[in-house]
Amino acid sequence: QLPFVESGGGLVQPGGSLRLSCAASGFTLDYYAIGWFRQAPGKDREGVLCIDSSGSITNYADSVKGRFTISRANAKNTVYLEMSSLTPEDTGVYYCAGHRPGYYCSAFQTEYDYWGLGTQVTVAS
Repeated sequence: QLPFVESGGGLVQPGGSLRLSCAASGFTLDYYAIGWFRQAPGKDREGVLCIDSSGSITNYADSVKGRFTISRANAKNTVYLEMSSLTPEDTGVYYCAGHRPGYYCSAFQTEYDYWGLGTQVTVAS
């Protein structure tokens, strides 16, 4: 199985909310930096938010500021992405990625070691 599995995507009305989950399999993610990324149809994948092992958060997308929140629940071995006030521009496949222990959040996607398969988020009326 993959080290990270995303879930929680689906179809939501504009203005609605969703909570995405990134769960680790077979190991603890406490010491990993975990980033959320998304790819809209026809566009490049972009960084959204990242949380490192100390709980420090980095925002990579101004468009989600104030609407999206990243958090970790170590007891559940899970990182969450809470999304609110969703718009059609938020539509895309959302991925979580892990940066191995000893490394922190990075703006460069190629530096992340592990990726999930993604979960589809569709915002439409």
